Amino acid sequence: MDADELEEIRRRKLMELQAQREKELEDLQRQQEMQRQLEAQKKAILRAILEPEARERLARVKLAYPDVAEAVENQLVYLAQSGRITTKITDEMLKEILKRAMPKKREPRIIRK
Repeated sequence: MDADELEEIRRRKLMELQAQREKELEDLQRQQEMQRQLEAQKKAILRAILEPEARERLARVKLAYPDVAEAVENQLVYLAQSGRITTKITDEMLKEILKRAMPKKREPRIIRK
């Protein structure tokens, strides 16, 4: 192989890598756009089914316990989409839902010898 053939192989390989990288970036952008759309739909549904006080409480819980808030949001969206929520959820109702969703706190035990 001479230098021209090696250069051609390198050039083709570089072009393949660049094309692959561009495809990966496009896929990533597509996924991010889908994620944004899903998040917007979720917010719209939550806005429709939660009273303002309940929305504020859920936002505060999301700051302290993001995983719990996310699970509650997903469950509420699922129930709304399946038609099982017929009235707006009040702050009191949300408190009850959150109590059930929050992880149980363990009492520390001190064992003395």
